[in-house]
Amino acid sequence: MPSQPPSKRPTLKDIATAVGVSITTVSYVLNDTGTVTPEVRKRVRAAAAKLGYRTNQTAKATRTGRTNTIGLILPDLTNPFFAQLTQPIQARAHQAGYGVLLFDSHGDVEWERRGAADLLARGADGIIWCPVGETDTLADLRGAAPVVVIDRPLPGYDSVAADSFSGGAQMADHLLAHGHQVVGLVSGPLSLASARARREGFCSRFLPRGRIAWETENPFSIELSATAAGAIDTQSCSVIVCGNDLIAFGVIRHLHERGVHVSGDISVVGFDDIMWSSFATPGLTTVRQPFAALGGEALDLLMRRINGDAGPRVGLSLAMSITERNSLRALASADI
Repeated sequence: MPSQPPSKRPTLKDIATAVGVSITTVSYVLNDTGTVTPEVRKRVRAAAAKLGYRTNQTAKATRTGRTNTIGLILPDLTNPFFAQLTQPIQARAHQAGYGVLLFDSHGDVEWERRGAADLLARGADGIIWCPVGETDTLADLRGAAPVVVIDRPLPGYDSVAADSFSGGAQMADHLLAHGHQVVGLVSGPLSLASARARREGFCSRFLPRGRIAWETENPFSIELSATAAGAIDTQSCSVIVCGNDLIAFGVIRHLHERGVHVSGDISVVGFDDIMWSSFATPGLTTVRQPFAALGGEALDLLMRRINGDAGPRVGLSLAMSITERNSLRALASADI
């Protein structure tokens, strides 16, 4: 029995015939160029999907000088904050017809530099970068492709970040409104501007009316340092304020292991509102990061640069909000 001939790959002409438009119109739609009515654009894309048309990215890159991919460099994919940040970036990139090449720098500046060079060598049209620290490790690569910095702004780059100072201030107001006047503070690594801003925003609003019983610093991790654990054990405050949600989970675990009830005996609050925060026991009161807006704005800004926008550098600061759950107890006047 003779073998079946291989199925023919659909072409632009096939799509044009199915829709009843010109090949040029189909090309405009699939390459997001030219002027095409929304109705025709919708019909062309529907026909392309039905026929199983796939753009030849290699040929397109040769023709346009673009690969329709972007790089995303993050410092720690074991931290759910960064996984949650990746989703809206990837979703918005897909809408724009772009793929995402993801690189975990493992919190190491050499990995970070190597990752950026590798992404550019693979033809990334631009990079979204969350730096390990405050060193510009990509300085030598500047100009090779557009770069947007996310969450941790650096001078000389377009950036998108949440207003951490305001977030810290909002948490201070929230605690004071719930009767808390004495807190313990477990800050994140103060080598990071975002961690400093959270602390400074909190202190600016809290200290005029309240008191910090003790303060320590901890990595953005569920694992607590011996210093942090020792400070928590003093229980000389009514609420423990944590630099991020992972630290808060570590604090809650530590208190549970010592038979201390959260929030009956002491309250705990976090920062970020990662997905796990709603599943903690008790649910964690925290400052919510605008994940969808952060990722979407960063991708949109990068696409503008890829498409030739040469305007002044942009620094976007997005609003934060409080998410209230059961880890925070309101104090009666007798408890203060």
